[in-house]
Amino acid sequence: MARERITFEGARGQRLSGVLELPDGPVRSWAVFAHCFTCSKDSHAASRVSRGLAERGTAVLRYDFSGLGDSEGGDEGALAGFTADVDDLVAAVGHVESERGPVTLLVGHSLGGAAVLSAAARLSGVAAVATIGAPADPAHASRLLAGAGAELAAEGSACVSIAGREFLVRQELVDDLRSQRLLEQVGELEGALLVLHSPLDEVVGIENAARLFAAARHPRSFVTLDGADHLLSRRSDALYVADVVSAWASRYVAVTPPRRTVSATAEAEPVVSDREVEAEASAGSSPDPAVALADGQVLVTETGEGPFAQEVRAGRHSWTADEPPEVPGGTDTGPTPYDHLLAGLGACTAMTVRMYADRKGWPLRRVEVLLGQEHRHGDDATECVAGRPGCVREFHREVRLEGDLDDDQRARLLEIADKCPVHKTLEQGVRVVTTAG
Repeated sequence: MARERITFEGARGQRLSGVLELPDGPVRSWAVFAHCFTCSKDSHAASRVSRGLAERGTAVLRYDFSGLGDSEGGDEGALAGFTADVDDLVAAVGHVESERGPVTLLVGHSLGGAAVLSAAARLSGVAAVATIGAPADPAHASRLLAGAGAELAAEGSACVSIAGREFLVRQELVDDLRSQRLLEQVGELEGALLVLHSPLDEVVGIENAARLFAAARHPRSFVTLDGADHLLSRRSDALYVADVVSAWASRYVAVTPPRRTVSATAEAEPVVSDREVEAEASAGSSPDPAVALADGQVLVTETGEGPFAQEVRAGRHSWTADEPPEVPGGTDTGPTPYDHLLAGLGACTAMTVRMYADRKGWPLRRVEVLLGQEHRHGDDATECVAGRPGCVREFHREVRLEGDLDDDQRARLLEIADKCPVHKTLEQGVRVVTTAG
């Protein structure tokens, strides 16, 4: 697949930043994705669902709302109102249609779901709308601002902390959220509607899905996202959403050939290949399933969900790596590199001990390995890169053996723990040969 980074003009003249996710083959249809309140185009849901749809033939524009992510703000750094976001969504659709092809599918997550429902009323070409964890009333988002109610009433604006980030909020935004009549718009929706919602959603309750579904006319569909959280933090949940939306939309969205022209004002970067995408760590990318890995090979790819977040792939297995929040730029989406290193040592230790005990027929019921290292990995990263002494030199390992073992057996198993292959590799050292890919 390929990806383009673009900028386009919002409804109020501000520069909005977006990413076009493009299929490898022909574009079956064009879609726009609207992210959640105070999120960005690089959120788990936006990046993973958009890329998943592109893998299935639907080209998707995901972009940052005004004042969020890489987009310009319209009012001295304050969050834009719901109406302004809907206006920008209409502008985003207009940009795609003027440069590429008709947008027939809108997908929105959380408050972005409410935005696509509202925007659809103004976009006659949209044949299908899918919402993910969307509120039935945009005023639901004002609950996040409840702690600033007194200051908003007295001063007209307030700084609000949401998910660890500071935002400037004006009373006009709250008034705008409360003035919306979304269910009336849903009732007048001419296209097909798909409501996706998790019964475990603690941010926007499942009752919102019931209200949206009840307000809509046919064709309407509802799919429950069992086990998913509100943010679709698990990649498998986001890809499931992409599967469902793609299959569902195929009944309502006609195949449309793309127009691959780009205007000079769009400021679009050239189409980039998957290899270039991985190298540039564009947000939400996943390892290309077409890249075959030989036995023993591991592929590590930046996800773009923060400066350090990585996707790790080994065979058919995949997981994440990141830095913790105390490291500037860390988003804690996965274990740290040293966590992975310790995990490898611990797993190899436990396996080696288990193999030896089983071969001897000893009554080892369970083996557990606790590992740690005292040096702070954040300091380690800066000191080692700078060539200063300070890299981690010592790991601590505690091997816990459960079972009816005598003292000699326990002592022998501890000796065997020191003979695990990863332990020997770490002690003896390994030569790393680096080449350019």
